[in-house]
Amino acid sequence: AGWFRRLLHKPKPSSVESLKSSHSASSSPSSSSSSSAKSSGSSSGTSLTTSSISLSPVSAVDISASGSPRWDKSYDVCICHSEGDVELVEELVSYLEGQPESFRCFLQLRDAVAGSAVVTELCDAVQNSHCWVMLITPGFLQDPWCRYQMHQALAEAPMANGRTIPVLKDVDRKDYPRELWNIYYIYMALKEKSFRQIRDTVMRYLQELCRSSTERME
Repeated sequence: AGWFRRLLHKPKPSSVESLKSSHSASSSPSSSSSSSAKSSGSSSGTSLTTSSISLSPVSAVDISASGSPRWDKSYDVCICHSEGDVELVEELVSYLEGQPESFRCFLQLRDAVAGSAVVTELCDAVQNSHCWVMLITPGFLQDPWCRYQMHQALAEAPMANGRTIPVLKDVDRKDYPRELWNIYYIYMALKEKSFRQIRDTVMRYLQELCRSSTERME
């Protein structure tokens, strides 16, 4: 009967521990080879669409801590877009910068240096950003500067590694750039959901970046 009395007097876990255990039970690790899982609208195993992702249930990493590799670059995300999509991009930037993490976004019309060469600005934006959102619309496909910046991003990280985030809007799957065929994309049907997917993808990359840096130091 001694074990029964000890069981009755066993202290309850703290609220923090309860939250951790419930999070671990409800979340599943995401694959590091793609930026997110396939969407429910996919019809085959080779679909390139993505759905909202779950951040890894591993212990949280403070991406804003001093000394974090996040600060090694000037921006967390660079938005590559055509001029016709400025309003949508401004909404996305406002959403990301308004998050608790205060993501730093490069917006060409706002952050490019006046008088500087376009090529220089586009290359610097790619090199000084952790992630690159490619807003692929009909305007993007027709804009040579968008194509140029896309190629610069691929040259910077050929295997993507979660850094290149294609977002399709009003574009058929058959028109998805061949250069990005090895990368899953987000299909923007509901704006709010897509914004959240983009935020989660950037967050996951930064967390993995910080976690890897910590492991190397240990």
